[in-house]
Amino acid sequence: MKKRQYDEDDVRIRPGKGSRPRTRTRPAHSEAVAGFVVTVDRGRYTCLVGHDDVALPGAASHDGPRPRGARSSREPEPVLVVAMRARELGRKGIVVGDRVALVGDVSGRPDTLARIVRVEERVSMLRRSADDTDEIERPVVANAHQLVIVTALADPPPRPRMIDRLLVAAFDADIEPLLCLTKADLAPAGELVSLYAPLGVPYVVVSKGGPLDELRERLTDRISVLVGHSGVGKSTLVNALVPHARRAVSDVNAVTGRGRHTSTSALALHLPEGGWIIDTPGVRSFGLGHVAVENVLVAFPDFNEAAVDCPKGCTHLGGDCALDRFVAEGHADPARLESLRRLLASREGTDED
Repeated sequence: MKKRQYDEDDVRIRPGKGSRPRTRTRPAHSEAVAGFVVTVDRGRYTCLVGHDDVALPGAASHDGPRPRGARSSREPEPVLVVAMRARELGRKGIVVGDRVALVGDVSGRPDTLARIVRVEERVSMLRRSADDTDEIERPVVANAHQLVIVTALADPPPRPRMIDRLLVAAFDADIEPLLCLTKADLAPAGELVSLYAPLGVPYVVVSKGGPLDELRERLTDRISVLVGHSGVGKSTLVNALVPHARRAVSDVNAVTGRGRHTSTSALALHLPEGGWIIDTPGVRSFGLGHVAVENVLVAFPDFNEAAVDCPKGCTHLGGDCALDRFVAEGHADPARLESLRRLLASREGTDED
């Protein structure tokens, strides 16, 4: 028998499958409304819709100035809307502080669910890693202008190395730091203030039941994220600044000297004077594995001048490092160099914080 010759007529083509290229066109969602993510819980995003402070870039401005809190009779009252992430966003993360666009049911009625179809461009992103050896960054808060490092002067005692870590995170995220020293009625602030004086970090000192005028002034019309150890008084501050917040508070453990986690999730709250504060759960560590080693030095500007004289590839951990000579000549506090080197050693996984 002669072998049969096959040609293109013998190839079977399944109609419909692959006959038309897949389109990547996505809906424009021009009817989407602006929202501000105030909290996240297990894949559900609570967003504030219809508030003056959450207008998205490019949104129409109001005709002329008007007093804070005043609303036009035609404008709907702000509502909290629960939403899910739209499939077209893929794995794009959404965190507290994000400005988003929503479609669907944005009435805020119980048992309704909207969809987040767009995350607007962020102006900043505060990140952390699980530990110093983990390079995977974990978003904490988006669009913050200011990182408020809340530290108690006593009960629990201040931990300068944690302050240093948060300063590194703030500089890396291009967020302005503010040192908030609480419990001034239990211990003086002078020593800690002088330790950070060379960095030029602004600070406020508050005591239990004392006035908060200076802190309010620094928070007004800004988005500020509060970060600090458990038990330093973050939730107490939040309750004083936003009376309806009702954040849970707790005492410091007398045995360990540490606070117990009372805030379990990040929550954005609108300040009566304007602006937002974002309360975060208390932390006992703040990983910097996602921060490039060369960026750690940026948080220590008092050493920038001396680092120019270091040999190429200097790790600043010793040896021929010019920072030793700089400190020996009295140009910088030895405690600052110790903090810097502990950060660098911890960043490389050779030391524990």
